[in-house]
Amino acid sequence: MEHTPMPEPMRRAVNQLTSEAVERCQEVMSYAGSDVAMDWKRMTLYRATDAADTMNCVAMLIAAYCEHVGVNPETLQSYLQISQQQSRADGPQADDRAHLAGLLGKEAPVGSDEIGAVRTMYGRGQRQAEQAQQPEDAPEVLFTMACLHGLRAKLCDDLGSLDRFPPEVAMMARKVAEALEVPELAAT
Repeated sequence: MEHTPMPEPMRRAVNQLTSEAVERCQEVMSYAGSDVAMDWKRMTLYRATDAADTMNCVAMLIAAYCEHVGVNPETLQSYLQISQQQSRADGPQADDRAHLAGLLGKEAPVGSDEIGAVRTMYGRGQRQAEQAQQPEDAPEVLFTMACLHGLRAKLCDDLGSLDRFPPEVAMMARKVAEALEVPELAAT
């Protein structure tokens, strides 16, 4: 199989779409962590599904390219991980409900010990609930939040918006925004 770089127009489209998805992810984190967001359920779902749809566009664009260059259909399906696909139209599934039960400290759903994915998601929820009892988020979560919030504040030229976040996130986000200053080029 020949290895060629992604065509430049496609690379730019993928980068643009991914940037849009990251912006939607930042909004999810913002609505989830802000006292300002009175309607967090609606807004986090809107932005999370927007991000998912945008990343689906990225996947389908790349899949169309693979199809165009003759990638075997079975190989393409394995790349797309079809077996992991779940339709939002079907609503929350047993593993989603198990994850929530674990997060909220509720009992494991009936039969969850028989279904691996459900048991796994219940355990993940329990671990995440335990971690939420600790005073600080995991460093990688704080870092992600700071990067996304700092980037958005810089792009919107609104560093004041960082004041509504926890102090450790706001401080790191300001550093991210400062690092994003475009250096002036020396005149030649």
